[in-house]
Amino acid sequence: MLTDFIVTINVLSSLGLIVLVLLHSGKGGGLSDMFGGSVGAAAAGSTMVEKNLDRLTLVCLALFAFTTVIVALRWS
Repeated sequence: MLTDFIVTINVLSSLGLIVLVLLHSGKGGGLSDMFGGSVGAAAAGSTMVEKNLDRLTLVCLALFAFTTVIVALRWS
């Protein structure tokens, strides 16, 4: 029961991580350009949207790593 829950969280966090990484801006554009942040990004470094996207990605990454370790220890 608990293992099923952790595997579900692992799968959802991995899908979320894929989406969040794809939303990041590469060399030109990304999520910040969709909301008109390209001018602000050139002047101020990074926009608030990009900072929040970075934070969300790190939280999702930590959740994915934690659940992966738990599943690996549980099934070994």
